[in-house]
Amino acid sequence: MMGDSAGKVLLLDDDEFVLRSLRRLLSASGYYVTVYQSARAFLASDDLDTADCIILDLGLPDSDGFRVQEALAAAGGSQSIVFLTARGDIPASVRAMKAGAVDFLTKPVEADTLLAAVGVAHQRARSRREMETRKASVVKRLDSLTTRETQVMHLVVAGLLNKQIAADLGTVEKTIKVHRGRMMAKLGVRTVADLVRLVAVAEPPRGDIGPKSNYDLTGP
Repeated sequence: MMGDSAGKVLLLDDDEFVLRSLRRLLSASGYYVTVYQSARAFLASDDLDTADCIILDLGLPDSDGFRVQEALAAAGGSQSIVFLTARGDIPASVRAMKAGAVDFLTKPVEADTLLAAVGVAHQRARSRREMETRKASVVKRLDSLTTRETQVMHLVVAGLLNKQIAADLGTVEKTIKVHRGRMMAKLGVRTVADLVRLVAVAEPPRGDIGPKSNYDLTGP
């Protein structure tokens, strides 16, 4: 496992010996590794934006691992966390895993065990990042729709026929066909099934399907 595909790992631990050992192990496996000994410096780092995996100790001089985990979650990061601690217990493990940690390991840890957990964390982070990129692309396309095209899109996804949509929006079927065609072209889909799958990726940017009174009925 070498090169860019191995990803970036951040280590947060106040034990210099642990940091040196883990850095050697992970670097030898092809990971790009950065180490930190304080939560304050770690949370202020620009590395967080590009990291795939974080190996996190529970006991830190200026915080604890759970607070760091909560701060990362609040910031909406896509990193995956592996806890590695000398003072772990079952309640702590349960708490960490419920909050989304990939694994909860205790020191000393076998090299193969740690590398397996980091591999899972790396893959999860990459998958989340790919999904976020896809969602951003879909949202951008949805935002390109006019208000009327968005209304038509919601009703098509809801399973209404053109004539039903026309009646609901107070216009004629021919006009709905025009809006529908433009909407499908902007979104880059050909079938209703493709449209439903695309819309499911991201929340519609202009509200949910609702009663006719919720629509802006100005325009054609």
